[in-house]
Amino acid sequence: MKNILFTNWHAMRFIRLAFALFLFFQAYETQEWFLVAFGIFFLIQAIFNAGCGANGCQITNKY
Repeated sequence: MKNILFTNWHAMRFIRLAFALFLFFQAYETQEWFLVAFGIFFLIQAIFNAGCGANGCQITNKY
């Protein structure tokens, strides 16, 4: 788990993190609290390196 969180940070992960923070800020500023759900979605993708893009969907074969 520690390895997933602290390694392999690439541009797409930073973009997802920035977008999640932007959505949290916008939810607070506009009082549109449904944006928090989208922010959480992108935050989880950024933290756990999930989702497609930058080989995120590639299935690794460990033989």
